[in-house]
Amino acid sequence: MKIAYAVAALVAVALPGNAVAHSAVVVHRDPGCGCCEEWAEQARHALKRPVRMVDAPNRAVIAQRHGVPAELGSCHTTIIDGLAFEGHVPFVDVGRVLASKPKGIRGLAVAGMPLGSPGMEVPGVQPQPYEVIAFGVGGKRVFSRH
Repeated sequence: MKIAYAVAALVAVALPGNAVAHSAVVVHRDPGCGCCEEWAEQARHALKRPVRMVDAPNRAVIAQRHGVPAELGSCHTTIIDGLAFEGHVPFVDVGRVLASKPKGIRGLAVAGMPLGSPGMEVPGVQPQPYEVIAFGVGGKRVFSRH
């Protein structure tokens, strides 16, 4: 059995990056946050990947470890293929970054919890405009507007 684990580990390391494209989506959320559950459910369908929810009382530390600027904080930090997605980032933007892996970008963030963003939809309530911010070694920049 140990040999099987060793072979699996070697195969995983040897595969090119796009061959591991279906890794799990790991959502670190503030414990008990319901809108994170809604975002995660939408992620399962939009990204067609398994999603694992982790209650993380120290989520801000996780976000910091992945380079998320503190001023872009939200209620959950999601890690997909080594990239960080802070808050209610739309899946069209998640998919675009995962497909293109832009140089210098560590992730995307939607600060706060704007109404109308994925997981924050409220029937009969007008969505708020918001920006998706790319962050990384080159600083921050607007990635998209919704």
